[in-house]
Amino acid sequence: MFRNFVILNKTFPSQAEACARACAIALGFSIPISVALDNVLLGLMLIAWLASGRYREKLLFVAQNHIVAASLILFCLLGAGLTYSYAGFDQGLRSLDKYIDLAFVPVFASLFRDARTRHLAWLAFATALAVTLLLSYMTWLGLLAETHLTLGTPQNPEVFKRYLTQGIFLAFGVYVFVTLALQARSMGMRRAWLGLGLLAAINVLMLTQSRTGQLILLALVMHYAYTQWRWKGAAVAAVAGVLVLGLITGFNGASRLTATLGELQSWTPEPAASTSTGFRLEFYRNSLEIARAHPWLGTGTGSFAKVYAEHVQGSAMLPTVNTHNEYLNIAIQLGIAGLAALLYLFYCEWRLAPALPTAGERRLARALVITFVIGCTFNSLLMDHAEGLFFAWASGLLFAGLPAPLPVVGWRGVSR
Repeated sequence: MFRNFVILNKTFPSQAEACARACAIALGFSIPISVALDNVLLGLMLIAWLASGRYREKLLFVAQNHIVAASLILFCLLGAGLTYSYAGFDQGLRSLDKYIDLAFVPVFASLFRDARTRHLAWLAFATALAVTLLLSYMTWLGLLAETHLTLGTPQNPEVFKRYLTQGIFLAFGVYVFVTLALQARSMGMRRAWLGLGLLAAINVLMLTQSRTGQLILLALVMHYAYTQWRWKGAAVAAVAGVLVLGLITGFNGASRLTATLGELQSWTPEPAASTSTGFRLEFYRNSLEIARAHPWLGTGTGSFAKVYAEHVQGSAMLPTVNTHNEYLNIAIQLGIAGLAALLYLFYCEWRLAPALPTAGERRLARALVITFVIGCTFNSLLMDHAEGLFFAWASGLLFAGLPAPLPVVGWRGVSR
């Protein structure tokens, strides 16, 4: 009996880690689909990860991985911002909870060190996007009866998530599908992945109304063309992008992307905004004024809604709880220190991408940075559940593959 207990005790940590890895892989499927399932999987993963032991090894891994360290620096600054938040500790704590995904980056990175585990995770994510595409096109064609899953209409066929989130996931998904196609061992699978990539691109550009997704997709196409054919490829992609915008206008009439251009031209600081683009420009202008008034450490975690409401009080401008710009959101809460930490995180991911073991991971890592650099310009993505969790998951997934000894991050790039 004692001998059986010893054997069980030896195998339990490995079983717990296997369970944690399975949950981390499954999150790739759940993130684009279900918030409830995300929370269940995160809880199970964390419990199993803690139960798997080897804490010294995990701490050493955290200390050596630049991406993990940069994520924790930003999260710790947000934690420190609780101590001086203009909105009070309770409101600050609720806001910190929206950034909790950053604290999971070390967990994801330690679980995804095996190449096969990383590949399975991308397959899980790609499968979720394939299901999203199927249901979205069925909604567009009027073949799917209205259910609690189909949020949209044939005019805007969003499925599990709102069109903004769906557009961002599918835009990045095009890059994932192309990467899987390049890795496919059979011509049939390669064609299947490329077909899904084409369907995802059409969905983003012509079916849903995600302007952010459209901009991200065009940027990713240009990035891929540059990595394959350098500046000639980027130039061809840029010309193709202009033609695609023309097709979008012809297909959708006055599309949201082209309508935005008109709203930009007509916007003025006074009177108060009355259009979607006008509201965002108004938010940005007021947020910049608030950030300039508190430049160094900001007004504390969770303070944005309170300080913005005070700033526009007595005017015709409406208060908001979201500035729709992650850089301004962080700058108001944490000042220059927080903004520098966010930019450093993006910088580290961009600079360390060339050190990843495979060409596919190197391309995906930089595609992730492009996606969030653009997305955070027009939305507070790290605060949003699905996008914030995806960034943490994908960051851990990609940069778990950094070799040891790790490269040094320098202003001139990666050096050994």
